[in-house]
Amino acid sequence: MEIESKRVCRKCLTRDMDQSAYFENLHLYIANLDEDLKVDEPLYEKRLSVCKECDLLLDGMCRGCGCYVELRAVMKKNSCPYSKW
Repeated sequence: MEIESKRVCRKCLTRDMDQSAYFENLHLYIANLDEDLKVDEPLYEKRLSVCKECDLLLDGMCRGCGCYVELRAVMKKNSCPYSKW
């Protein structure tokens, strides 16, 4: 019998978390994504470097679309809504 692992929700609202805990959870979430869903590391870093140069980036978020760029950039199915990558 295979037991499916489930994610544990610790907080419902980001405003209830301190910023460092929230970003730690975000990075942990990214690290635990299925590898089949993620782009390879060089492409991930290339995407992030484009985002770092973008005027819309603020505190890890895209002010244009509202995404957390690290999460958007890691997923194969995602693209920049402004066609930058």
